[in-house]
Amino acid sequence: MRFDPAQIREAAKVDFDKAWQQGREYLGKPSLNGSYPRNTYLYGAPHPVFETIQKLREAYLRLGFSEVMNPVIVEAQDVFKQFGSEALAVLDRCFYLAGLPRPDVGISEERITQISVLLGRSLSLEEIENIRKILHDYKKGRVEGDDLINEMAKALGSNDALISIILERVFPEFRDLKAESTTRTLRSHMTSGWFLTLSNLHYRQRLPIKLFSVDRCFRREQAEDAARLMTYHSASCVIMDDELSIEDGKAVADGLLSQFGFQKFRFQPDEKRSKYYTPGTQIEVYAYHPALVGSATKYKSGWVEVATFGIYSPTALSQYDISYPVMNLGLGVERIAMMLYNYNDLRALSYPQFQADWTLTLKQMAQMIRVDRAPFTSTGRTISKAIVDTCIKNGDSPSPCEFTAWEGDLFNWRIKVSVVEPESNTKLCGPAFLNDIIVYKQNIMGVPRNPRWDEAFEAGVITGMRYIDTFADLAASEIEESTIKEKDSETRIKIVRGPGDINVKIDPALERYITSYKHKIDLRGPVFTTVTSQIIGKLS
Repeated sequence: MRFDPAQIREAAKVDFDKAWQQGREYLGKPSLNGSYPRNTYLYGAPHPVFETIQKLREAYLRLGFSEVMNPVIVEAQDVFKQFGSEALAVLDRCFYLAGLPRPDVGISEERITQISVLLGRSLSLEEIENIRKILHDYKKGRVEGDDLINEMAKALGSNDALISIILERVFPEFRDLKAESTTRTLRSHMTSGWFLTLSNLHYRQRLPIKLFSVDRCFRREQAEDAARLMTYHSASCVIMDDELSIEDGKAVADGLLSQFGFQKFRFQPDEKRSKYYTPGTQIEVYAYHPALVGSATKYKSGWVEVATFGIYSPTALSQYDISYPVMNLGLGVERIAMMLYNYNDLRALSYPQFQADWTLTLKQMAQMIRVDRAPFTSTGRTISKAIVDTCIKNGDSPSPCEFTAWEGDLFNWRIKVSVVEPESNTKLCGPAFLNDIIVYKQNIMGVPRNPRWDEAFEAGVITGMRYIDTFADLAASEIEESTIKEKDSETRIKIVRGPGDINVKIDPALERYITSYKHKIDLRGPVFTTVTSQIIGKLS
């Protein structure tokens, strides 16, 4: 059920708990036609980045690498161990983790009085002592922050919502807390995790050790743009063995990237020369992909830098008491995904929901158009089809006229359903009753099947709904409703001027899309059709 966010925000300011409790009122009650198992969910679409991650995982596994999870939280001192004189430059790009301090909160007579007023009763000595103990345990870390409200609620025999108000009004120390930084950082390079992992494996696994990890890294960029994000995915691997060289890096790069269609490779020294690599071993990998030639991306030459590899420096490895050579190769998942899915902007690739420009295919648009009201019984659906068949067969019959569309049993009543036109000098149905609802050139249109609209039917997407189909569903739904109430019914449609007139519901997102890009919803036309139902008698 749709609700008004502004109204709820204002209600929450006045009484948060009441507004929260009323949230249940907005839960819709599904009709019989919309309840499980009649309803179903179709397959969704994967995100390009995560689909690429899955392909990379499978590619590494096919090369004989085992998957691990490297630590995401890294102490700053480990960055100094790994990067040496470069550490300060690396840490400048790191996010430091912070946490709220545990305040030393007392419970004075004044606060006891305030709590009593909010509770509407006096506190007992036992309750006061319990609160004092809970606050002390919180300070010492014996009660976690997310348990504090619940513990106080149990101690006072109250609900969580009221305890939240008490903490906010009586203990301002909690509201005024400010985060304090720690020496822990979010991993900015997968390398930081590899040193920690290998330091615990090198002495208890046989060589060679071949591992990979595809996971997030975080960098405190000054600004995000088409080529930089503050969080990205690294697909990284290591090999630890008695003997290793850059030839091993070349072989891994070829074996991994050839699975994505890259056919030729160039290897050249990386000018960055990171201190955690042995001098002369840091290599950039350029790969050629024929599918990129002439593409709309910046990789139209077909050549693109896709990975970097190198041999870890013994200087860095020795900080972790590792005595074997280690080859490391890493590539950015988003870089590969941009090429595979023909993107030019990391932001559009990773977060399409935040982009101002958005597009819907004709098929997607058609899927966002539906019948508003429909019969919920099998008999009702039979009635709807009978109305359609009657109109198609007799739509051009001169009026006044009346045709019985269906006669039978519904909800223990015998009823007769008719399509009628009481006025003279017209026809049973208006000229637009067989108009098809289609999506053509990003517009929603109701058009007849004649040579004038051949191109629209050929190039557009047909929704499978005609005016008479959606109207018949409305008529059948109203027949069900009136029969339950033991009444006759009449459903009439005259000139269609918009979706609502023809029992069609346009998804709000599609409405916004059409409005934003100045497309049209053009569902019009004279239908002039009337359906009646008459209760003949009650079944025994």
